[in-house]
Amino acid sequence: MQIIDIPVEGYERVVRATDPASGLHAIISVHDTTLGPALGGLRMWPYPDEGAALFDVNRLSRGMTFKSAVARTGLGGGKAVIIGEPGKLKSEALYLAMGRFIEALGGKYITAEDVNTDIADLEIVRRATKWVTGLRRESGGSGNPSPYTALGVFLGLQAAVEHKLDRKDLKGVTVAVQGVGAVGSALVLRLVEAGAKVRVADRNEQRVKAMVDAHKVAVIKEADILTQDVDVLAPCALGAVITDATAPKLRCKVVAGAANNVLLAPSHGKLLRDRGILYAPDYVINAGGIINVGCEFLRGGYDEKESLKRIERIPHSLRELWQIAERDGIPANEAADRLAQSLVDAGKAKKKSPARS
Repeated sequence: MQIIDIPVEGYERVVRATDPASGLHAIISVHDTTLGPALGGLRMWPYPDEGAALFDVNRLSRGMTFKSAVARTGLGGGKAVIIGEPGKLKSEALYLAMGRFIEALGGKYITAEDVNTDIADLEIVRRATKWVTGLRRESGGSGNPSPYTALGVFLGLQAAVEHKLDRKDLKGVTVAVQGVGAVGSALVLRLVEAGAKVRVADRNEQRVKAMVDAHKVAVIKEADILTQDVDVLAPCALGAVITDATAPKLRCKVVAGAANNVLLAPSHGKLLRDRGILYAPDYVINAGGIINVGCEFLRGGYDEKESLKRIERIPHSLRELWQIAERDGIPANEAADRLAQSLVDAGKAKKKSPARS
């Protein structure tokens, strides 16, 4: 295996690994460990080239720093990606090689589940490194983080509806859910149980059919889901869906979903604000998963009650940043960044201050 550092300004360490024997081509990005060890998921995706993978992993890594800061998890931010088509490249050898790559960083990065990497894959990684969390309950872990992410998104979405629409519940509220994978499908279940009117779209036809069979939700073409005339748009697939092209076409009042990096660029938060659309910043509303696995890793044993207690604070964090946005006349994403950066800066100042005798 060949491991090479990639210098990136503002990041503690970004490293690439290639292993011809297993087909591994991966990048680990450690953004900031001021508040604790860098924990973030391991994503597998068929990026068109390494440049695209590097762009994505660094955005995700920075997002994890801010996500953990606002959620007060006691963790820093990191992320990892494996470049390749899961259906063709996934193997035991690949994930063992990834485990060796993670181990080579000596604990600077701790991995967890993410897109196209499940608990079974992490169990393989665990054979090569101890720096893994989100393992099976039978292994003493916290299990699949998706239901906890979905819970946090649901609670945050409720808070957004109350803040923007002055509604105390979700009965009759219309929600368009883009992506019904592990998190999106769990969110749909909660929305339907709460009485919301749900529309879904996903490129995976089997997932869509499962949603229709289970919940009788309305199905929308993937190309049309962003422009539905609804109360809430919930992006729950890949990020960068709010762009110069899509923002003017939105017909929702709230954007609140599970996807990371919903905004292609920070400037798109202003486009939402200018149109009167309330945005629930992604790394605040979708922090349930990292809170859950963080409780597993940092407490020396999983405590679900403590995890749920922390996840239930997500609406409070959202209200806090919306108040900052309204007070300072700035977009919600900028308010979230300010809040997160202030917490990181406070951590750095505390580390620099001389110890009291």
